[in-house]
Amino acid sequence: MSETPPGLHKRERWERRTQGPLLALSLLFAAAYAVPIVLPDSDPWVREAGRAVEWGVWAAFAVDLAVRLHLSPRKLRFLREHPLAVLAVALPLLQPLRLLRLVSGLLLAGHRARLAAATAQIRLTTYVAGSCAGLLLFGSLAVLEVERKSPEGNITTFGDAVWWSFTTMTTVGYGDLAPTTGLGRVLAVGLMLSGIALLGVVTANIAAWFISQFDRENAEEQRQTAAIDELTAEVRALRAELAAATGEGRAAVPEPAGRNGGGPGVSSPRS
Repeated sequence: MSETPPGLHKRERWERRTQGPLLALSLLFAAAYAVPIVLPDSDPWVREAGRAVEWGVWAAFAVDLAVRLHLSPRKLRFLREHPLAVLAVALPLLQPLRLLRLVSGLLLAGHRARLAAATAQIRLTTYVAGSCAGLLLFGSLAVLEVERKSPEGNITTFGDAVWWSFTTMTTVGYGDLAPTTGLGRVLAVGLMLSGIALLGVVTANIAAWFISQFDRENAEEQRQTAAIDELTAEVRALRAELAAATGEGRAAVPEPAGRNGGGPGVSSPRS
């Protein structure tokens, strides 16, 4: 059996220790991204502070990725196993757009949420729930930021944006609200594809839960059936032993003696 490399233990300890702070930074990133959009008439310093927080959170995740890569004994394997984390850190460097920082924040927060879960089922449920909430929130904010400035845009309030994102993610698409800009339509395509994928994962997760329940019930029924069969076999064995013991007892009892104390089949002599 191959031993775990020492560097892997150090990386796991680092991931456990930074789990809470990085998730808190993800929430801070969400607030910094949302406030200037929900409050467009806020002071300029609010936007500047939000932008500084966004880049600060990205820098923290970049440092985290660099440390984890340094602590990994097999660095190329680590990069192959964590492509989303690498992509999330690299995206804002390609072009400093807020939407790219938004995508990177979503990817990084989702990755750390998956690491936080204890079991596979909890990990999947946490990831799906967090992805749905994150896509709904950030999709609404992104489309509102883009469409609010369009002369023909009809998504002008945060409530309209949330309604549009929800109908788009669930592939209902009532058509009462729709993006009119090119970037808004790109966001719509992304939400559609993400919604279809998440609905498939949710459906599969629910089906897997029902199947696991049925499997547990079948296993319990089989266990009870096996216990009953074992008890039945034991009862039969006890009956057989009891019957054998009873037969031996009867064979050990002597036949009653004949008249006048003579033996069986012996007639008494005439006088």
